[in-house]
Formats: sequence, C-alpha cells, structure tokens
Amino acid sequence: MQRQPDRRARRSSRGTAGRQGLDASGTGPIIDRVTATLPTPASTDAEPWPAAAAMPAAAVPARGVDGVDVLEEERDRAERLLNAIRGAVLLLLAAAAVAYAPTLTLELNRANVLVLAPALAWTIGQYFLFYRRPRLPRWLATANPVVDVLAITVILGAYALARSAKLGLDTPIFLAYFVVLASRPITSSTRRAGLVAVVTFAAYAMLVVVLVAGGRLALVLSPVLASGTAAISPLDEGARLLLLAVAGIVATYATHWQERLLRSYMRAARERQELEGRLAQAQLQTLKLQLQPHFLFNTLNTITALIHTDRFAAERMVSGLSELLRLTLHNAGEHEVPLERELEVLEHYIGILRVRFQDRLTVSFHIDEETRCALVPNLILQPLVENAIRHGVAPSARPARIDVRAWRVGDGLELRVEDDGVGARAPTGPRSGVGLDNTRSRLETLYGARHRFAAGGGAEGGFTVAIRVPFRQDDTDAEEGV
Repeated sequence: MQRQPDRRARRSSRGTAGRQGLDASGTGPIIDRVTATLPTPASTDAEPWPAAAAMPAAAVPARGVDGVDVLEEERDRAERLLNAIRGAVLLLLAAAAVAYAPTLTLELNRANVLVLAPALAWTIGQYFLFYRRPRLPRWLATANPVVDVLAITVILGAYALARSAKLGLDTPIFLAYFVVLASRPITSSTRRAGLVAVVTFAAYAMLVVVLVAGGRLALVLSPVLASGTAAISPLDEGARLLLLAVAGIVATYATHWQERLLRSYMRAARERQELEGRLAQAQLQTLKLQLQPHFLFNTLNTITALIHTDRFAAERMVSGLSELLRLTLHNAGEHEVPLERELEVLEHYIGILRVRFQDRLTVSFHIDEETRCALVPNLILQPLVENAIRHGVAPSARPARIDVRAWRVGDGLELRVEDDGVGARAPTGPRSGVGLDNTRSRLETLYGARHRFAAGGGAEGGFTVAIRVPFRQDDTDAEEGV
C-alpha cells in the first residue's frame, strides 16, 4: 500500500502544480474543472458491454490442457448420438423379432426377449437418468460398449443353445462386434478403447471354449469337412479371433492417434495465439512510440516560436514539458492506466498550451466520479485534445472551448472530447492524421469489436470524438477511493 500517499499527494497538488504553476500571466485560470454525474444521452444507449476486455497477451486455449476438455465434449456428443442409434437398431430388431415370432421356436423367442428387452430398457433409461446433465458420466463410455458386447455374446450363445452351436456362431450378429469396435475412436479414450477390445476378444473366445467344453461343438481340423457338418474348424474360429484382435488393435491405435493429433493441433494453436499476442504487444508499443514524439515535437515547435518573442513564456513551457514527460515516462510501460492518471497528464499538457493561447482557450472537465478508477488506454485523451486545438482552436482568432467528458453507460465507459471550433473542415485540412488514426488503431488492437470510435463535426462548426470501451476498474485505485 505504499502507492497511496504518493497518489493522494499528486491529487492534492494537482490544482497548483498542474494549473497554477504555468499561470503566471495573470489572466486567470483556463481549466474549468467540473465533477458531475452526467445523464446518459439517448444516443449512447446501447447493448450491454462485456464485463471485461482481454489485453493482447500471450494467449492460451480457452479450455483444458492440450484440448482435453474439447475432446471430452466431442466424445460426450458422440456418445449421445450413438445411444440414439443403438436405440433405433434395437427397436428395429425388436420389430423383426415380433414379425418372425410365429415362425421361430419357443426357445428362440425366449432368447430374443431375454436379450432385447434389457438392452432396450437400458438404452431408453439413459435418457431419463443422465441426458439432462451437461455431461454424461464418464463410465458410460465404457459401460455401453461392454453391455453391447455382452448382449451380442449372449444372443450368440442363446441361439447356440436353442438350436445348434454352429448356427449360433455363424449368425450375422457376429459382425456387430466390429461395429462396436469401430465406434471406439469417436467416443472413448485410448485406455477405454483398449479395454473394450480386450473384452470383445475375451467374450467371443470364452463363448467358443464353453461350447466346445460342453460338448455342443465338435472340432474338425479341415475347414472343408467342417463346412458340411455341425462341427467347426479351429482354423476358422482362430481366424475369427485373429480378426477381432486386429480390429481391437486398430480401434485402440486409431483412438490414440486421434488424441495425439488433437493435442498437436492444440499446442500449435496455443503457440500461434502466443505469437499473435506478442505481435499485438509489439504493435501497441510501436503505436505508442509513434504518438509520444508527435506531441513532443509539436510542443517543441511552439517553444521554439516563443523563444524570440516571449522568453519567460518559453521557459514556463519548458518547465511544464519536463513535468509532462516525467508523467508520460512513468506510464510508458503500461497499455492501460486509470482515468485519474490520464487526466493528470492531460492537465499538464493543457497547462503548457495555456502559455500559448492565453484567454482564447477554456477547457472543462465533466468526469463522473465512479469512472476515475476505470482503466483507459494510456495517452488516449491527449491526442484528441491536441487534434481539437490544432484543427478547431488554432485556425480561429476567437475564444474556443473544449469539453472533456467521461461517464459510465451500463458495462461501458464513454469518453468524449468536444470543441466549438471551426468544425470538421478546418483551414489546416481535414481533421485526421497521426492523432485520430493512432487512437483508432490502438483501440482496435486493445479491444477489437468491444469498442466504439466515432468522430465528426456539426453543421455550424464544432467537432466531437466519442469513444466507448468496456468498463474495468483498477483495483488498487478503487481501494484508495473507499
């Protein structure tokens, strides 16, 4: 909390050091400081602003590490889709079982009911138990394929027991094993895919062993001889088990490859975001370096013009410039500063201009108190006031007024610099150049689409620059105001 005395000292001394220190001509003060809560003009009503604006810094993926959350979200979506497909397939199988029931034996009909009814109940029950949640339980990604594998194995075994073992093993439902394995890369992690592959291989191998050990199946070495009988060939069943093993390995590797690809992509995306953040930082720094010499050279040109006509005025401007540079260098490393500090720099700048313009210039500040701790781009107001003076005040011999306003509009901070000078088409040329172009570029870099910038003149003269940025407070300065 060592900053508090220093900030309070600056606030208490700003009235003398910032305004009276250069007011030696006896013409009276030029800064009419007004602190008020301004009503929000109807033209500023707009949609809510984001609660915070991100600074262009080294960025990281928004969710998870190496895309894990993104992958889990996609797997969750795929699991929901697969469950819907599972339900549709089971309903079709149930309809087929009902249609063929009169032609099937009692044992086969009983096997269909014992397998299809629990599987269909489990599939539909998931919608009532889990689908209202944002994420399905992770164990479902393992439970569902294991249930599918067991259901396939049970129906093969039931057909083998009800009719003949060879009929049970040769039924096309055996191909459903490969469908279960093929879906693993889109719904499971590598470990779960490997587990399901092992369960699939073990379930079918155990079914064959049980049927052979129970005497339901005879073994014939020759596949040709086995094809015409109720026996099976170890070569045929070995080939089936080999295909299941290969399919399981491929499914597991495909899942692993997908995970590795996504992680590589997310790392590349993170590195690209970090690079973009560094480029944005470099761009902001370049814009600031462009802006600081701009007003410095203009001030030095004014001092040079006064040296031969008013030596003492030139000395006062040099003194004021020294203080202004001190404040500017103090904030040089920051892209955003509290509005209070931005106003302090602006008052010193106006104090320098007071020496040149004397009674021709009046500057009024209308600042809502709650905005003083709000963060604004560093040196955002000075180039706007300089533009107003150069194009609106300097070309005319009559007195001019500049109003600097700041107030909160919902989640946004509105900043305005208005002058009653010659208007948009000044004798010095159109009101554009380094100041306005630089301001527009810095706002675009800092806030992107979360800002507004508008500049224009009235039909009878005058010029207004309006800026709106997201309202965010500097925590340190907010604590001091409590």
